[in-house]
Amino acid sequence: MLKKLGIIGLVAFALLVGPLTGTAWAQEAAENPINSGDTAFMLVSAALVLFMTPGLAFFYGGLVRSRNVLNTMMMSFILMGIVGVTWVFWGYSLAFDVSTPVSEGFGQGIERFIGGLDWAFLHNVAADAPDPIGYAGTIPHQLFMVYQMMFAIITPALICGAIVERMTFKAYFWFVLLWSTFVYSPLAHWVWGRGWLQAIGALDFAGGTVVHISSGVSAVILAWMIGSRKHFMVIPHVPHNVPFVLLGIGMLWFGWFGFNAGSALSSGSLATVAFVATMVSTSAGGLTWALVEWYLRGKPTAVGIASGFLAGLVGITPAAGFVTPVGAILIGSITAVCCFYAVSWRVKLQFDDSLDTYSVHGVGGTIGAILTGVFATKSVNPAGFDGVVYGNPGQLIPQIVGVLATYIFAAVGTFVIVKILASLMELRVKSMVEEQGLDVDQHGEEAYGEDFASGLSFATETFSRKEG
Repeated sequence: MLKKLGIIGLVAFALLVGPLTGTAWAQEAAENPINSGDTAFMLVSAALVLFMTPGLAFFYGGLVRSRNVLNTMMMSFILMGIVGVTWVFWGYSLAFDVSTPVSEGFGQGIERFIGGLDWAFLHNVAADAPDPIGYAGTIPHQLFMVYQMMFAIITPALICGAIVERMTFKAYFWFVLLWSTFVYSPLAHWVWGRGWLQAIGALDFAGGTVVHISSGVSAVILAWMIGSRKHFMVIPHVPHNVPFVLLGIGMLWFGWFGFNAGSALSSGSLATVAFVATMVSTSAGGLTWALVEWYLRGKPTAVGIASGFLAGLVGITPAAGFVTPVGAILIGSITAVCCFYAVSWRVKLQFDDSLDTYSVHGVGGTIGAILTGVFATKSVNPAGFDGVVYGNPGQLIPQIVGVLATYIFAAVGTFVIVKILASLMELRVKSMVEEQGLDVDQHGEEAYGEDFASGLSFATETFSRKEG
């Protein structure tokens, strides 16, 4: 009897307390806006964007001569160290810290141009709550921060393509540290941090201006100020490892899905739009470049199709979340043609932008930003604007203003940084080092263990004989 009464009591207690407990759990869940699906998606997207930096290292590394491949690849990898730290200390705060929530408009006063330092050292950047501004309301603030960090890492790495095989690693180290602070962070704030370019309606979904134009223009200024490689246009500087180039573009393409689709900041229809646009634009870019090269030069090359894929990726970046798949194909194809002729024009000018950073990233970013104002449609993204094709030619104005502002700011900022560094240190290696290659001189090692390793073995053997 007592046993039966105990069971009845437990059932009654469960019936009474269960709904109350469930209500408390439901209330707690309702108060926490963090969405596990969005969080998982953005964690993967952040990792994909980081994966692009090693991809860029292989892409650039394959295009240089074998005696400079390690130095070239290190110019990408070092950014994962520099920006991985400075973004936490001050970069993120300068780019995104504002006092005005998204729902109330844009930054005012100085906050139209640069963020504050309230988030320096990740102060008040929580891992269990969204950011207080409203950038991404369903993921942790620290996740939004680290996702943006990946963009800040790869952007200055793009610049090194213009000055490979001649710049000292020390000068490059200080250049990218200063550039990421005083050029990248303000530009990111203008476009994504509730700054003045976003306020005038300039559309840049994933970095046409912030990433590609800024790095392309800075590359031109840096190459011009440092000067051409020794024997440029006299001795051929051919790629030493084309399979590296193809591996690199494959890694970049794969990572770019996180770059563009992740910029939706949640998993859903907008991320799908950006993913599809990225895929078809890149395909169109590579196909177009191969066909143009085949027709004009008789043979489609591996480096050519890789460059076409890259042009398609660059061109769609600002438009990925605003255009239809057909618009994305047109953007990829048009951008590839423009970049193809930009590369040819650069060769005719005999300007040593060594790996065509401006011809692909600068030109591609410019074309993509302008074409965003042509093909954008609110039917794809209601938060955007219609472009020329959909009855709003006025959208070209903020797009062009954004392009011009980025050109001027990146060029002036780079010029000032290089002038300061030139007064403090040597910017390029000695002539003999350039002849012998930078790997051994700048890093004390070489990629394939040929000359340097054999020299060490010979020296060790000689020393041992003397000791004997």
